[in-house]
Amino acid sequence: MADKTRAVGTRVVVDPRVLDIPGLQRLIDVLAARGYTVIGPTVREGSIVNGPIRSVDQLPRGWGDEQESAHYRLRSRDDDAFFGFAAGAQSAKPVFFPTDELLWRGGRSQGRFTVVSEPEAAGSTPSPVQDPPYALLGVRSCDLHAISIHDRVLTERGQVDAHYTARRADAFVVAVSCTDPGGTCFCVSMGTGPRPEGGPDARYDLALTELLDGGLHRFLVEVGSERGAEVLAELHTDPAPPEDVAGADEVATVAAGRMGRTMDTDGLKELLYASVESPRWDDVAARCLACTNCTMVCPTCFCTTVNDVSDLTGDAAERHRVWDSCFDADFSYIHGGTVRESTRSRYRQWMTHKLASWVDQFGTSGCVGCGRCITWCPAAIDITAEAAALRGVPQTYRPF
Repeated sequence: MADKTRAVGTRVVVDPRVLDIPGLQRLIDVLAARGYTVIGPTVREGSIVNGPIRSVDQLPRGWGDEQESAHYRLRSRDDDAFFGFAAGAQSAKPVFFPTDELLWRGGRSQGRFTVVSEPEAAGSTPSPVQDPPYALLGVRSCDLHAISIHDRVLTERGQVDAHYTARRADAFVVAVSCTDPGGTCFCVSMGTGPRPEGGPDARYDLALTELLDGGLHRFLVEVGSERGAEVLAELHTDPAPPEDVAGADEVATVAAGRMGRTMDTDGLKELLYASVESPRWDDVAARCLACTNCTMVCPTCFCTTVNDVSDLTGDAAERHRVWDSCFDADFSYIHGGTVRESTRSRYRQWMTHKLASWVDQFGTSGCVGCGRCITWCPAAIDITAEAAALRGVPQTYRPF
């Protein structure tokens, strides 16, 4: 690879390469040989979800999806695309930030209670997480930005999350351009897709763009890190011809023009701050079930609570950190009562934080435009429609 690389500052840049289907399998094999647990999209129980993979045969080849408000269905494609679907049911969040995290385990013996297992302080050794390093295959640009948001929230502030940091530090990320966005996607509006662009807000090791034109099934490969260049060097790829580079650009352009939703972000933070008493919150509260679905599928939400459990004898106990939601009435409970008693106040809190106060708190929007909150809301509540309603702008929906 020496003759195909060049230095730009301190970063190694590799010219785009082309990978065929056997090459995709080699990529999985190389990552596994390096000790990674490869996580990629798979079909399970009627949806596309992430899971451990060892073969390209486990990828959702030939499957696409239909996504609209409160609507998700798999559909058979008329081609053999491996990544011809929109955002899956879950992002990379559960890999790095599990739904249930053991914080410590302890036991009582001879009248004394002793903690026998607990995470070490951030930055110390050994790592509090003993899982093997993960390699994520097929990460969409919207989810890539969501990972970067979690990096900022959980690793770059004063109080570092030791568990997340340990899982994230050695992870290898293979991003994929979105070629067929769903009816609820609006990543273009949020500046987060559909093509992975790299950089500090969307870091990847390798990025793939699937090309199926001309009867040839192949992937344009772009390198985002030195580690990615090292892995690519083991795959024996060919240089990408100009037509494939142009083809990847065209795929991204077409996908960007096929977003199912849009959101006007101009002045949105100020709009939400000024809409605290808007009657629109009563309208959405009349439909919202406060079921927490939107926060459970959101790739950037990170609210948690702590559960303590013990055995029947009381001699063994564990403390777990589990996902929680600001839609739960108990989430804002403090001594004396719940701060946000109404669904109106909880929906307002979620949307205002996601699109406004998140910017003040972390420097970016908390929304990456993946559309999952729209797809998986059983009441078909649409965050883009609610934002438009606050502006007094009617929303146009694309039919199934």
